[in-house]
Amino acid sequence: MKSGMVKFTSALALAAALLSGGSAMAKNAYEFSFETIEGKPLPLAQYKGKAVLVVNTASFCGFTPQYEGLENVYKAYKGKGLVVLGIPANNFGGQEPGTNEEIKSFCESKYDVDFPLASKVSVKGDDAHPFYKWAKEVLGADQAPKWNFHKYLIDAKGDLVASFPTKIVPDAPEITSAIDRAIAAKP
Repeated sequence: MKSGMVKFTSALALAAALLSGGSAMAKNAYEFSFETIEGKPLPLAQYKGKAVLVVNTASFCGFTPQYEGLENVYKAYKGKGLVVLGIPANNFGGQEPGTNEEIKSFCESKYDVDFPLASKVSVKGDDAHPFYKWAKEVLGADQAPKWNFHKYLIDAKGDLVASFPTKIVPDAPEITSAIDRAIAAKP
C-alpha cells in the first residue's frame, strides 16, 4: 500500500508542477522558449551548440549601463559561440515599465544593443517565466535573481552551469572564464 501511495503522491506532485507552468521534467535549457521583443517565437533550442548568457534587464536601473558591457562581451564572443540574451523584466523597483517597443528603442539608441532581446516577462514569483522557475530549481533559491542584471550561463550542451549576481559586471574575469568553459562544453 505504501508504494502505491508514493506513486500516487509523486504523480500528483508532477501534475501540479506541470499545470502551474513548472518545469519538473525539464532536462536542460533547450526545453524553454521566450518570445522575441518583436513577438516572434524564441526557442532556446535554436542556440544548441552555443553558450548563452541570459540576463534580466531593466532600462531605468543604476545597473543599466551594464548593457554596454553585455554588448562588448557579445561582440567579443559571438564568433566563438556565445549568445547574450536580454530578458526585460519589471520585477525590481518598477525599473522596466515600458512597452517592448520602448525597451527595444531605448536599448538600440542608448547602448547600440545588437544581441537578442526577449519580450518583457516576470523573473520571480508565482508568475515567473518557466525558465526562471527551472533555474531556481536547478541552482537553488539563493541563485535566483535578487535584482536587475542577474546573469545565468548555459553551456553549449544546454546545461545551466553558472549564476552571477547583479554587481558582477559582464566582462569580469569570473564571467569571461566561465564563458570560455561553457563554449568549450561541446554537445
